[in-house]
Amino acid sequence: MYQVTRRTLWVRSAVVVAAAGLALTGCTNEGTTAAGGGTGDAAEAVSPSASSGDGCTMQTYGGSGVEAVDLKGAKIGFSQSEPDSASFRAAETQSLKDAAADAGAELVVTNANNELPKQISDIQDLLNQDVQILVVAPVNSDGLDPALSAAADAGVPVVTIDRKVTNAPCEDYLTFLGSDFVDQGKRAADALAKVTDSKANVAVLLGPSGNNVTDGRQKGFVDQVEAEYPDITIVAQQTANASRSEGQDVTAQLLQSNPDIDAIYAFNDEEGLGAMTAISDAGKTPGEDVKIVSIDGTRNAVQAIVDGSYNAVIESNPRFGPLVFETLEKFYAGDAIPEDIIIKDGEYTSDNAEQDLDQAF
Repeated sequence: MYQVTRRTLWVRSAVVVAAAGLALTGCTNEGTTAAGGGTGDAAEAVSPSASSGDGCTMQTYGGSGVEAVDLKGAKIGFSQSEPDSASFRAAETQSLKDAAADAGAELVVTNANNELPKQISDIQDLLNQDVQILVVAPVNSDGLDPALSAAADAGVPVVTIDRKVTNAPCEDYLTFLGSDFVDQGKRAADALAKVTDSKANVAVLLGPSGNNVTDGRQKGFVDQVEAEYPDITIVAQQTANASRSEGQDVTAQLLQSNPDIDAIYAFNDEEGLGAMTAISDAGKTPGEDVKIVSIDGTRNAVQAIVDGSYNAVIESNPRFGPLVFETLEKFYAGDAIPEDIIIKDGEYTSDNAEQDLDQAF
């Protein structure tokens, strides 16, 4: 075990648990979610896994090693994947900016607007500006090879956050910091079972294809329902692309074609909030006639729980900044960094939503 300095974040070594497909490879959070609701502040690591030997060091990174960097005064590039109009992305970007300021580093931010070619171009532009470290929130799990190769050629370490790439750890990137998405889906199934007395006809609103977040949240939910809740029937699964408008449109179509639907599991809060509107438009009462469970932790969704129109939200903590910089401090101090650093996510229900509303992002 080693200790990091901001808010006494503890990082514990753990055994790797393999997940299928593109789902996150890492450890479960062992039930140690934040007590009472969302974490509301810096992401706290609960169970990183050193699945590539003893972890990655300055001497082993990229096969030939990298030089030490003093974070104070360092120039760091952050490639954001999606517009900051999304609450999660805004909180994530601000967390990186605040942590960089605390460390005395210069943070150069780009935004790919959810376009993979633009993210590749953005990363090349950051390298052309002589950044010494890259932090990347990938648009997709696949496809960043040209950008990662360019970073490797420049001797610039890459930290990935919130969405894991399928490239090789310690060779193409240093580490992944994020949630256990399979576990999030599993916990969402448990939350939905609780609010439906374990009996429901549920429609699943999936996220964008081609990334491990969507795959993990789907797998965790479906597997848990099949294993634990025989009276919960998944009647439809359809993508809504993490969009409120698509969540509304897809839910409206599904309610029309499957009038027995009485529960919605949404990939993220935006889809869930769109579903909430569609349920009302269909003449039904969201949160009562049709239960809604989603993943994120946005203020709008948590407020909807307080208002009784929503049932539960599994948090996905976006405040990576302090943990990113603590990880970099350890790396440049000579410590071995695990492949995956899994953070602690809370949960909002009718029992805690009102008191923990200020923790939502």
